[in-house]
Amino acid sequence: MKLVELLAGAEISGHSAGLDLDAEARGVSYDSRTCKRGDIFVAIRGMESDGHDHVTQALERGAVCAVTDRALPDGAPYICVANTRAALAVISANFFGNPAKKLRMIAVTGTNGKTTVTSLIKGIIERATGEKSGLIGTVRNMIGDEELRSDLTTPESYELHGLLAKMAEHGCRYAVMEVSSHALELDRVYGMEFEVGVFTNLTPDHLDFHGTMEKYGEAKLRLFKQCRAGALNLDDAFSREIMRSSGLGKDSLRTFSAMSVEADLVAKRIRLFPDSTEFCALTIGTLQTVRIGIPGMFSVHNALAAISAAMLLGIDIQAAAAALGECPGIMGRAEVVPTGRDYTVIIDYAHTPDALEKIITAMRQSARGRVVTLFGCGGDRDRAKRPLMGGIATRLSDFTVITTDNPRTEEPRAIIDDILAGVDADSSRRAVIEDRREAIKWALASLRPGDVLILAGKGHETYQVIGKEKTHLDEREVVAEALAAAAC
Repeated sequence: MKLVELLAGAEISGHSAGLDLDAEARGVSYDSRTCKRGDIFVAIRGMESDGHDHVTQALERGAVCAVTDRALPDGAPYICVANTRAALAVISANFFGNPAKKLRMIAVTGTNGKTTVTSLIKGIIERATGEKSGLIGTVRNMIGDEELRSDLTTPESYELHGLLAKMAEHGCRYAVMEVSSHALELDRVYGMEFEVGVFTNLTPDHLDFHGTMEKYGEAKLRLFKQCRAGALNLDDAFSREIMRSSGLGKDSLRTFSAMSVEADLVAKRIRLFPDSTEFCALTIGTLQTVRIGIPGMFSVHNALAAISAAMLLGIDIQAAAAALGECPGIMGRAEVVPTGRDYTVIIDYAHTPDALEKIITAMRQSARGRVVTLFGCGGDRDRAKRPLMGGIATRLSDFTVITTDNPRTEEPRAIIDDILAGVDADSSRRAVIEDRREAIKWALASLRPGDVLILAGKGHETYQVIGKEKTHLDEREVVAEALAAAAC
């Protein structure tokens, strides 16, 4: 593809003398280590390094030119732009034939619930319309029923457009994707237009990256300036800011709530069970029974979000509700682990104060016995939330086991000490076991009939990051091994 074609829509401020914009580029690269002869190299700033420091290496490897935010020395072929990340998004879209324009795009953002809501929307679309759809998210990427590896909640723009191109090529009509605040801040979805955007909630998270809640919210708001319609959780105050600042008109918005009759879609007669949730969805002229096979009050909000998005896509509420009843649970999201015992084990990705509070509160509402919570906090991440989570877990649980999560390059004990700084509960109601595998086995051995054990923080992850290395740790396997050993 010619450089001029790849750069269509990019904001170019200049280029090196003599650069032939009709020259052919064979590929696109933003990593000098993998750059190939004939590639156009885009220098972007990463978390640990700046691609501008590696332009020479990319050119030596045969890059046809470099896209930078500054002029290069004489003789080096370059194209100068104001924002190289935005340019990478535009170039990637052009390289893959603008696949997002061939799909009905649905985006879900918010602190919690994105993974579940995207999976539910995909399930509704496929069951209610019979159309094939793709999924992009934290746990998995999917093309129809085929699962692909997922490393980031929202992939870098080059990988994102490549994935969308595969979806279109394999007959998908829809693409449902999680859009993280990082992705919005880092322009991974720059230039894309979404038919529907969904907002779940906004609670403290990623403040190590954004700095303040105001900036975190601003990042989320950017999505809705790229959407033609929006489904908003009216029970979260930030929805009002989206309504004020997104530029979307009233007719383009659908609100949902489990508390306020002011919303367009309201949950009534809510019933919570250990393995499911039921409610009546009320909208103008319709009262529809909804059942979802995921426990917890948060499942009501997630189901309402999915139904609202479906209705904005033209799917009626009856069809959406019927489809929800057939959707399976999501790995690591209030996931019920089979035990064959008279107690319940739940694996949940809760790794923020709000998410931890929600899962513990949800399980208290249906538990016949005690609620036991096992959790830790990630290393090299926001330290401020550690004591908050310690206080929430010990205040709301009958017993708490404090352990490690992904310590990364921090000392596990130092992370645990940060957690304990927020704990007021009697020491008889908590235990500290640094090794997560041993902590799970200990917690299982202490359960009584009717108890609920929440394994919080890891969710879908089947590994633990210690230092900079990943080691295998699947909590489902740990539970199964412990139960098998106890039966011997």
